[in-house]
Amino acid sequence: MILLVMAAGMGSRYGGLKQLDPLGPNGEFILDYTVYDAMRAGFDKAVFVIKEENLELFRETVGNRIGRKIPVEYAFQRLDDLPEGFNVPEGRIKQWGTAHAVLAARDIIDDSFAAVNADDLYGRESFEAIAEYLSGNGEKGCCMAGYVLKNTLTENGTVSRGECFVDENGDLTDIIERTKIMRGEDGKTVYFEDGEWLPIDENGIVSMNCWGLPREFMDYAKEFFKDFLRGGGDELKKEFYLPDAVKKYLAASGNRARVLKTGARWYGVTYKEDRPSVEAHIRKVIEDGLYPEDLWK
Repeated sequence: MILLVMAAGMGSRYGGLKQLDPLGPNGEFILDYTVYDAMRAGFDKAVFVIKEENLELFRETVGNRIGRKIPVEYAFQRLDDLPEGFNVPEGRIKQWGTAHAVLAARDIIDDSFAAVNADDLYGRESFEAIAEYLSGNGEKGCCMAGYVLKNTLTENGTVSRGECFVDENGDLTDIIERTKIMRGEDGKTVYFEDGEWLPIDENGIVSMNCWGLPREFMDYAKEFFKDFLRGGGDELKKEFYLPDAVKKYLAASGNRARVLKTGARWYGVTYKEDRPSVEAHIRKVIEDGLYPEDLWK
């Protein structure tokens, strides 16, 4: 099984290349802990989707230490990586989104894989659940780690989450991307849409882009990306989101995605103000014996 880490975003709200911000006691990044957890769960290769101009920086840091423990490959998310017949709209500088990031690795991925963000600390439980599900369901295995919304909020601004709807069998029936979610001053959790703040169940399940996907997803996603490009909208800002691509894949293939609910709390660095809480969490889990002091020693 392959771990695909999406690390091409610059993190505009964070103010820099947050994927390579050292947060552990020996300069570890969040993605170090992500790869470590995935390795312990049984993943045997890591693929990092990055911007090509950051390759040497990633090799000098991520590659030099993680690469001693697990095979590492790199894929480049490029704005001009488009299907034949399509061109980058004049004035567009924004990347095409998370589903496009996954597609950047289409020539490397040859097995079932987990797709995750580089700047989210998911915890060991999620990778163990995904690995077990993929291992037990063959080449069609498809699943998602489902987090309780209230466990994924930050006090420092809004977050983007995929609101999930699940049937009685635990399978995903729908997912809707909510790009601005926060806990309001009155303590109620709300999201912003069409000019107003609307209530959302803080005990509901959301996607944190922690997916277990079959190799065939890539073939479907290539066609969905063409549909996305033809579909209109703001040519300078629209994004091809991974949850939307998965939803289309499920509808087109007849496959199902099992939602593997976790009570784990999310830690991440959406904003610079999130950094102290992530550092404190890492210190605590090291003290509790969940990680060694020197992760890659």
